[in-house]
Amino acid sequence: MARRSINWFKYTSPASFYPLAGKMIPWFGIATGLLLAAGLYVGFILAPTDFQQGDAYRIIYIHVPAAWMAMLLYLLMAVYAGLGLAFNARLWSMMASAIASTGALFAFLALWTGALWGKPMWGTWWVWDARLTSTLILFFLYLGFLSLQAMIEDARRADRAGALLALVGAVNVPIIYFSVQWWNTLHQGASLRLGKTPSIAPVMLAALLIMIAACWMYSITVT
Repeated sequence: MARRSINWFKYTSPASFYPLAGKMIPWFGIATGLLLAAGLYVGFILAPTDFQQGDAYRIIYIHVPAAWMAMLLYLLMAVYAGLGLAFNARLWSMMASAIASTGALFAFLALWTGALWGKPMWGTWWVWDARLTSTLILFFLYLGFLSLQAMIEDARRADRAGALLALVGAVNVPIIYFSVQWWNTLHQGASLRLGKTPSIAPVMLAALLIMIAACWMYSITVT
């Protein structure tokens, strides 16, 4: 009996992709709720109080996942926009547009929670620190992408303009990530670094990873 092969390429068409996505969205929504509840419980109830920052540090369980998602979603947006530009595939450009609003939300959330955290730690809501400034630029890049999509009536021209902005702006993401290593900044060093042992307690790490997973599931759900 011959095997039936699945034509995955057909899902690059919106007509085939949207019915499949519609069936999966409720499950991603449930996963979001469960992970969010678990992450907040572990982070705000089970995780110990920091000996230097007290309970004020707990905002990292929102701030860090939001910042990571803002950077990751921007890279995904740039990739999708680039694919749409290179292959003239409308679905990829539509995915980039859908990701932009979610990424902007996470960038704003990272800035807002960073300000709330900075006030008791630094005595001010905002400083022109390298990481803060580059994250603010990331937020403006999202807004610029969304503005181009809204202002240019021709969809193809809007996709091309947005793709160029997204691709050029992608250089800002590694600047955000490495800013605390490249410059002397007020922002504390990363607790999670690729290829390095985490500098926080296991229960804190677990809370962060659960919240990052919750934010990822949320991004899939709303995008």
